[in-house]
Amino acid sequence: MARRPRFGDEPMSQLAVWCARLAWFALAVAALSVIIVRSGLLEIVPSLATFGAALVFAVMSILLGLASFVVIWRDGSSGLGRALTGIFVSLLLLAYPAYIGSRALKLPAIDDISTDTATPPRFDVLARLRPRGSNDYPQRNAELQRKAYPEIVPLMADADPKQVYDITLGLVNKHKWLVVDARPPAPRRDGTIELVARSLIMGFRDDVSIRIRPAGEGARVDIRSASRYGLHDFGANAQRIRGLLEEIDDAVSNAPEPRQTQPPQQPRRNQPGKPAPANKRS
Repeated sequence: MARRPRFGDEPMSQLAVWCARLAWFALAVAALSVIIVRSGLLEIVPSLATFGAALVFAVMSILLGLASFVVIWRDGSSGLGRALTGIFVSLLLLAYPAYIGSRALKLPAIDDISTDTATPPRFDVLARLRPRGSNDYPQRNAELQRKAYPEIVPLMADADPKQVYDITLGLVNKHKWLVVDARPPAPRRDGTIELVARSLIMGFRDDVSIRIRPAGEGARVDIRSASRYGLHDFGANAQRIRGLLEEIDDAVSNAPEPRQTQPPQQPRRNQPGKPAPANKRS
């Protein structure tokens, strides 16, 4: 008597199996590359090559998953769940690079943004950490920046420079950015803050210089943000400057008015020839 095939006896599609395996392997390689970049274990180029290999594995997983659909439909093999899982994990891994790619098509290929393109804030301490020849603001970026980010302009704050400096430094510390140098404004010196910010996922380092100088009865704030590596920042530097300027403007507007100290009153002196008034007793 012949035995009827039961549910689950169908052979597993090897294409579906390898689809899932490649997807999880791609995810592991991508996680490893992120750890390498954030920890600084290797140079940026090998780290990005590792992440690129993870994306290649993700694409191969999707292709194997699509091919497994044909085999499962034609032969009645099992493994549909594994194929769907592999494709889902691969698409999830490719989503962020696809988003970055779309921004690269819309935005100019610049990696150095400043609110003052004529005399941008300088990198003094950060100059030792940046690649050689990348400390000066490229003037070719000025026109591209004005067209792509017309809102990136200096902030004119209605407060004295020292108060604006303290507020700005507090906001920087709130973001937990790495401050490498901070100098408050002085009678013949601008206030400056140099810091290192990192991207959310990959942890790429961007160098930021903030300059605060007197302007009339208030203060002027200029910010420069530049990627340490690469030729395209995908709008990250402009977004950071825009957000920080808005935070400084709101904080200065909501800050309490500084109290004006009253000069101590001098005791009254009696005029010569007049006796001092007698104390009245009750």
